[in-house]
Amino acid sequence: MEKFVVEGNTRLEGEVTVGGAKNAAVALIPAAILAKGVCVLENVPNISDVSYQLRALTEMGGRVRYLNKHTVEIDTSHVVDPTVPYEIASHLRASYYFLGALIGRFKTASVSMPGGCNFGVRPIDQHIKGFESLGCDVTIDHGMINASVPGELTGSHIYFDVVTVGATINVMLAAARAKGLTILENAAKEPHIVDLANFLNSMGADIRGAGTDVIKIHGVDIMHGSTYSVVPDQIEAGTYMVAAAATFGDVLIKNIIPKHMESLSDKLVKTGAIIEEFDDAIRVSRTEEIQPTNIKTMPHPGFPTDLQPQMGALLAKSNGTSVITEGVTDNRYRYVEELTRMGANIQVDGKVAVIQGVERLTGAQVRASDLRAGVALIIAAFMADGDTEIEDIHFIDRGYEDVVGKLRNLGANIRRIDVPDSPVSTAL
Repeated sequence: MEKFVVEGNTRLEGEVTVGGAKNAAVALIPAAILAKGVCVLENVPNISDVSYQLRALTEMGGRVRYLNKHTVEIDTSHVVDPTVPYEIASHLRASYYFLGALIGRFKTASVSMPGGCNFGVRPIDQHIKGFESLGCDVTIDHGMINASVPGELTGSHIYFDVVTVGATINVMLAAARAKGLTILENAAKEPHIVDLANFLNSMGADIRGAGTDVIKIHGVDIMHGSTYSVVPDQIEAGTYMVAAAATFGDVLIKNIIPKHMESLSDKLVKTGAIIEEFDDAIRVSRTEEIQPTNIKTMPHPGFPTDLQPQMGALLAKSNGTSVITEGVTDNRYRYVEELTRMGANIQVDGKVAVIQGVERLTGAQVRASDLRAGVALIIAAFMADGDTEIEDIHFIDRGYEDVVGKLRNLGANIRRIDVPDSPVSTAL
């Protein structure tokens, strides 16, 4: 076990380079299965979710080789076992993307129910609806999702009852190798949906409309290997943008797509931050006190739910009252209790959080409850007086590469230290 020790009253200053998008990489890696050959993925983030995805490929017979720290060669010619075991799937939500890829290539798949961050019930009914529309039989037995195609995998017209990133990706993967035309309506539009479509098209797929709410997929019989670079991580970029604004800093965030950051940039400007956009970078600074603002998370291009906790931390020290409405994910406010331990004044009622800004936060012992809550606590720790200790940092490692190194380069005093195991009582 490890924890972070973070020194408060920190001002971040300098440059930071954003890596490849976690949410794209964990979809692109399973997608390589659809090509019976070699794919090379560049700009791959060195994070634990990626490690588990690559381990899963290896367990199924794939061959994985790092060409450098961020470039991975994936050979799926020898994948023979269309099963993702529980031990791997339990660590990340994105393990279910293997379902779509394995169905597309082998017409059968077996994947353990996924793990990852606990945001309450996140059903997979829309995934199953999509697979069944393509001709799959799907059952859930003893915690395993089993899918098989008794006849042909056939294109279909599918309307998602809710906007769902996961189901959009999974059905895209399966439909890429189905017979005929598949039309996905009410599809998700996030940047990693577009990135997956671009990768699949580079492998010989025929997908159009990604980034809109209607995606058309003409199935193909054969897909080939490809070399492709993962899109920059919108959420990592946003996290450093918020951190700069929260610490009255001055940070240039490089290797990003500014258009992807528009909803966040707008809110940061409303809090009094200064935003300067360049071709592939954004500079964030602040000289004025933090102003309150209201936020409602929505599917892309709305405000991302994955940046909501970070903004909650920033607004905890605003000079007024802010209201956050969570419109995407259940149970996203688990970080609020930890911020309250640091002196924040936040009241949660269902999907609404009312944040009354305070003049002072103080360091405390806190615990990361999920990936984005963890980095929100780091931001709050920078804003606080004294030191903060953050436990359960394995959540943060799921989605942020070298977060300690990058923050230290910006002037932060943050350390990763071992946590001794609790002594076992021998009393009778």
